[in-house]
Amino acid sequence: MRLKQVLLLGSLFPFLLAVTLFFGVLVSADDDDSGGNFSSGITGMNLSAEVLKHQPMVEKYARENGISEYVNVLLAIIQVESGGTAEDVMQSSESLGLPPNSLDTESSIKQGCKYFASLLSSCKNQGIDDLNVAIQSYNYGGGYVGYVVRKGKKHTFNLAESFAREKSGGKKVTYTNPIAVAKNGGWRYGYGNMFYVELVNQYLTVAHFDNAMAQAIMNEALKYQGWKYVYGGSNPNTSFDCSGLVQWCYGKAGISLPRTAQAQYDATQHLPLSQAKAGDLVFFHSTYNAGSYVTHVGIYVGNNQMYHAGDPIGYADLSSSYWQQHLIGAGRVKQ
Repeated sequence: MRLKQVLLLGSLFPFLLAVTLFFGVLVSADDDDSGGNFSSGITGMNLSAEVLKHQPMVEKYARENGISEYVNVLLAIIQVESGGTAEDVMQSSESLGLPPNSLDTESSIKQGCKYFASLLSSCKNQGIDDLNVAIQSYNYGGGYVGYVVRKGKKHTFNLAESFAREKSGGKKVTYTNPIAVAKNGGWRYGYGNMFYVELVNQYLTVAHFDNAMAQAIMNEALKYQGWKYVYGGSNPNTSFDCSGLVQWCYGKAGISLPRTAQAQYDATQHLPLSQAKAGDLVFFHSTYNAGSYVTHVGIYVGNNQMYHAGDPIGYADLSSSYWQQHLIGAGRVKQ
């Protein structure tokens, strides 16, 4: 009888182990302060979610072409060219002499990265150290590089305008983009887009803060916009969770903070959100069952917005009902 009981228990052990592991996974997943209700809430001139989903592939082909430091520029180009929604997402088919929209998404990114790398190389070989020349050339073609060489080796809007005027024979077309409307009432020459640098650069502009500490923190934090949330992540090799992102970015600004959201809360001077300034922290409770009062933290950037490790990493609107429901308040690092 004892032998039968042992055999029965032995046969049940794998099942019991599987059940234990299953519920363990559920508990582990619940211990993830990225939260199913979190929203990146990207606002202003930030890259859209449709563009950010292409970031891993852009990083791959930028790396293959030796231009990894220009991933942010390539993503901004995608934002301008297609908003991340077209098949030929970088509109790079024409650089191969093909009709527009001839490439699938991966081929478009592969060719777009290769083409931009060739423009950077052309600029370097001709003594141009102005990134805007390569950006405008992505729209105009490589001939613009030679044009700039003969005109002082620096891009200006007036230079882009004169190039388009020559190529179009002076033909103007209506163009109602707000940048154009503000500049000249809403027109461009009928060759390429003379506003291309301005269109791309609006997605490259980092928010400026009066506080130098906040500026240093956000200069680092924005490098990871669009990255996925990783529970336990604390550096660029792993990506980040909420407190890991805060600790890393503050550390890069020369400020040492503890590792967890609760410990970071304990290390700050507490104040209401209405008194928060850019660079302060924002704390939340009950976003998941953490066994501690504070369960989530973000970086306050002003205008009732925070930057945090949601999924993906990015901005969130603190006026949303979810964040208001869980808000504790702000915290200022004690110095």
